[in-house]
Amino acid sequence: MRLDMPKKGQIIRVKRQPQRTCVGCKQVEGKRTLIRVVRRPDGIVEVDPTGRKAGRGAYVHQSLDCIEQAIASNALSRSLKANIGEEVISELRNLASSEDSEET
Repeated sequence: MRLDMPKKGQIIRVKRQPQRTCVGCKQVEGKRTLIRVVRRPDGIVEVDPTGRKAGRGAYVHQSLDCIEQAIASNALSRSLKANIGEEVISELRNLASSEDSEET
C-alpha cells in the first residue's frame, strides 16, 4: 500500500502562499519573493526581512528597477503613510544590488 495516496473520501489540503502586490511595478507575487518595508506602531520605518514585525507593511521586488520606481513615484511612502528615510532607501538599494550580483 502506498503511503502518499489519500484514502478514499479524504480531502488533501494544499497550502497556498499569500499573494502581495509590489508597490513599484504593481505585479502580484508570492509574499516570500518580495521585500517587506514596515512602519512600526511608533512611526519608525524599517526593512522587515522576517515579514513578521508589527505595523503597516508595503512590499517591493528585490530589483533595483522596482525599488527606484517605488521611491520616485512616492508609492512606498504613500502606502506606508510615512516618510521614508535615507537609511531605509540605502538598505533597499543594497539588498537589490546584492541580489543582482548573485545572479551574475
